[in-house]
Amino acid sequence: MKEMSSTMPGGQQPQRHYGITSAISLAPPREIDHQYTKKLCDAMKPFGVFEDEEELNHRLAVLGKLNNFVKEWIAEISELKNLPPSAISCVGGKIFTFGSYRLGVHTKGADIDALCVAPRHVERTDFFQSFFEKLKQHEEIKDLRAVEDAFVPVIKFKFDGIEIDLLFARLALQSIPDNLDLRGDSILRNLDIRCIRSLNGCRVTDEILYLVPNKENFRLTLRAIKLWAKRRGIYSNMLGFLGGVSWAMLVARTCQLYPNAVAATLVHKFFLVFSKWEWPNPVLLKQPEDSNLNLPVWDPRVNPSDRYHLMPIITPAYPQQNSTYNVSTSTRTIMSEEFKYGLSVTDEILQGKAEWPKLFEPPNFFQKYKHYIVLTASASTEENHLEWIGLVESKIRVLVGNLERNEYITLAHVNPQSFPGSKENRSENDFVSMWFIGIIFKKVENAESVNIDLTYDIQSFTDTVYRQANNINMLKDGMKIEATHVKKKQLHQYLPPELVQKKKRSIAELNRSSNGGSSKRISLDSSHLDSSRDTDSGTPFSSPTTKPSKPPPIKTKPPSPPASSSTPPLLSGDVMPNAASSPKEEPNGLEDSINGAPAKRPHSPTEEDMTKRLKETEVRRVLSVIIAVGLSCKVKTPLSGSKAKPIPTIDTSRTQRLPSMELPDASSPLPASNSCRVVKNSIKLALNRHK
Repeated sequence: MKEMSSTMPGGQQPQRHYGITSAISLAPPREIDHQYTKKLCDAMKPFGVFEDEEELNHRLAVLGKLNNFVKEWIAEISELKNLPPSAISCVGGKIFTFGSYRLGVHTKGADIDALCVAPRHVERTDFFQSFFEKLKQHEEIKDLRAVEDAFVPVIKFKFDGIEIDLLFARLALQSIPDNLDLRGDSILRNLDIRCIRSLNGCRVTDEILYLVPNKENFRLTLRAIKLWAKRRGIYSNMLGFLGGVSWAMLVARTCQLYPNAVAATLVHKFFLVFSKWEWPNPVLLKQPEDSNLNLPVWDPRVNPSDRYHLMPIITPAYPQQNSTYNVSTSTRTIMSEEFKYGLSVTDEILQGKAEWPKLFEPPNFFQKYKHYIVLTASASTEENHLEWIGLVESKIRVLVGNLERNEYITLAHVNPQSFPGSKENRSENDFVSMWFIGIIFKKVENAESVNIDLTYDIQSFTDTVYRQANNINMLKDGMKIEATHVKKKQLHQYLPPELVQKKKRSIAELNRSSNGGSSKRISLDSSHLDSSRDTDSGTPFSSPTTKPSKPPPIKTKPPSPPASSSTPPLLSGDVMPNAASSPKEEPNGLEDSINGAPAKRPHSPTEEDMTKRLKETEVRRVLSVIIAVGLSCKVKTPLSGSKAKPIPTIDTSRTQRLPSMELPDASSPLPASNSCRVVKNSIKLALNRHK
């Protein structure tokens, strides 16, 4: 950490410098900022984001019991391995927590991510055998299951009603003291890769907390942002949005840039900073350091594949990794729009024109698009269904990638929420889950109609899922996937009426729309996105007498061999941020100020003018932070006058940036069609263009 050379207002001592750039503002909070923060807390309470004292104490008691349980087990193992009594008495062992619980932002009923740290003579096989058996004997432990072959091996269970995911790491130490600090890089020496992965969660969480100026302000802000992201449908690392650790790092970076601000201000500044952020410039909480342990780290200067990451948010603990490698062009577009919408709402709130609950209003996903893909996963038993939908959901981002690469598709927006299958659309004994993907098709010039075939996009996705299921011996009779194209007016055949009916809009909202509200979409390829308003908007949503026609299933053709890569490079010249999407074109007067030619005022500035000029100054500071990040990482940005280009010789395999356990094995054969029921529909559309 650096020390700031400047002193605080009022002659205070110099303030600690957080992050890789200086702060944007050191302004202390005003009384009104504290009032807005209290209102923010009140607005979050109905959503169950705060745990009461009794629940918190219950968690502490459970973790205390588990910690003692681990020490007992390690002592027993030590005795079995003939350690001397003097060594057994001090061999130790400890439970560490990470994730939302360690950050202090867990919600009511949330699970706890924990890590069992053991000395060098205790092996991973001991953890999954003798410790697993010891847990079985404990009457307070229910739903015990081990996932030993996972990318990060884990034992899952409920301890006195609290769900716990317990990882294991064996350190190269003779004993594990109670005051052990996991932040030091030296503890990673001589460890196997599974232990390093298991330690990573704790090390990242502890580093985030160390790098923020005020932990309480950080926690309250993160609670608000996580609630907002969940309510707006953009909280899911698995589906290509952001997960908990990524949201935590974005909030932590905001806290570094505004170290003295309270939560209400930080929420607003969060949207200001990241609505202006020029991706793919990375978000870094500290300058990456090399510990000479020869572990792979995120570094676009060395690893060509890292240059293709669209929205890099880099973990602060060694080995540094990009926590957002699942982000696609569509999910980045959707999140960027949400950042802008969040900024407009918080602007209104801090101007007294709206209240905090407005920030947490969910979007109406089922009114947003004209076209949808309905993905259905079904199984014949409840147990098989739970296992099956877990695999299918983990691969939906492959389908989104396939759709994005279709020349006629501009955006594919998956709703993270799954829905149970309706009785009309499933067999009586089947267990069914459905996901919905909103589709935006490109406008095609000089064409009255366009024929679009999505069959191959869907089929290559189903091939990937079935191959993975076959490889891990999960595939069972009755497990099926089906994809169907539906129009907005047909959604009521799949969903309850309250989800698909239009919400009445207030007069204020109608006025904002007529004036060109801030929620208008901008296409990645500068073409208009035909997204939000359908020409059949007046169609009643009552059930018609005839069901919508579905494309008939076609005979299963020999599966096309999947490409060697499940996702080609997503970052290309027409996807990079460019001058057309630069903040200087925002309608806030910033263009003149960037060009150094502010408009002359013939009169004294009004309060509104002063507010506008202050905001422009702050935006310029945000942009300077982004440029500094780009220079420190040698990432070319549009603001520095150059346009990043993909390197044509790069191997486009996604294996360079995904864990091996997450990837389909392209070399393994698809299961034979008579061993499982592979349902593949032909999805062919004819889109008419109305001028």
